[in-house]
Parts: sequence; structure tokens; C-alpha cells
Amino acid sequence: MEDLLYDSVASPRFDARLFGILAALALALTLVGIYAVVSYAIRHRTREFGVRIALGAESGDILQLVLKRGVVTVLAGVVIGLAGALSLTRFLHSLLFDVSPLDPATYAGVAAMLVAVSLLACYIPARRATKVDPMVALRYE
Repeated sequence: MEDLLYDSVASPRFDARLFGILAALALALTLVGIYAVVSYAIRHRTREFGVRIALGAESGDILQLVLKRGVVTVLAGVVIGLAGALSLTRFLHSLLFDVSPLDPATYAGVAAMLVAVSLLACYIPARRATKVDPMVALRYE
């Protein structure tokens, strides 16, 4: 009887593990992608940050400026992603067990986790932007 029960849930268990691995991979790619884009944007704004610091901006102001821009972009992506996920619920209904395709806790949890990971990805380059030496940045070009 145990073998029969094990065999009956083997395929859904494999699907769940596969989706979990793919979700973790997607989250890692998101982290790397956001980090790369924010880092690239900050590198091109080095002179601006140097001027801001030379004019008296505190490191907290620079940090807030960079994080704010990153968070707005991430939140726009989360809203678009949630809309896409809600529109695809009828296709995923057969793959879900004991979870409604419109479960608000799942959507909120995934969105919160994505925003938290994205904040981490934005924080690292933003922290680097606060350490810009104004003299080096102004001599940059």
C-alpha cells in the first residue's frame, strides 16, 4: 500500500521540485539582473553623484536617491508580473494542490520576497555610490 501511495504522488512531487528549482533559478537571475542594471546606471551617474556630494549632499541622500529609483522600477515590474500571473491562473490550476490559483497570501508572499531581494540587489551598488570621491568624479571626464 505504501508503494502504491508513493507511486501515486511521485509525478506531482517531481513537478513541485522542478518548479521550486526553476523558481529559485529565476530569483537568482532576477537578483543578478537587477544588480547589474543598477550598477551600470550608477556607473554612468558617477559624475552626478560627485557633484551632489561636492555641493553638500549626505551619503544618506545619495543612498535614498538610488534606492528610490530602483524600488520604483521593481514595483512596476512586480505589478506587471502579478497581472501576468493572474491572467495565467487557468493554465496553472491543474498544477496546484491545496492552493487556490487566486490565493492572496501566495501572491503577497512572492511579491514581498521579490521586493526584498530586489532591495538587496539595489542596496549594494547604492552603497558604492555613496563612497564616490567628488574630486575623482569631477575629473572623470
